[in-house]
Amino acid sequence: MQVIVKTGGKQYVASKGDVIIVDKLEGEAGTSVELTEVVAVVDGDKTVVGSPFIKGAKVVAEIVRQGKAKKINAFNYKPKKNERKRWGHRQPETHIKVTEVVAK
Repeated sequence: MQVIVKTGGKQYVASKGDVIIVDKLEGEAGTSVELTEVVAVVDGDKTVVGSPFIKGAKVVAEIVRQGKAKKINAFNYKPKKNERKRWGHRQPETHIKVTEVVAK
């Protein structure tokens, strides 16, 4: 059974046992998280699509670790002005393992 779940403004395809990387969720490693915004459920040849979400469906996951993504470097300059600016950003992320998919 596969589900499409929405979290952090993005949608992810997941099934039981998958480890997915999502935007930062509150909690420490080992704690349980429920994602209730399930957009679609695919079970074999049967597909259920919500409008916008499926009532009663949820994904139970366990936080594996908290971390940061790879660094994104940016650089601005203005020619002939000796003006340069360099900066970077690391987006916080959470690795979660799907332990249960509940679809009614």
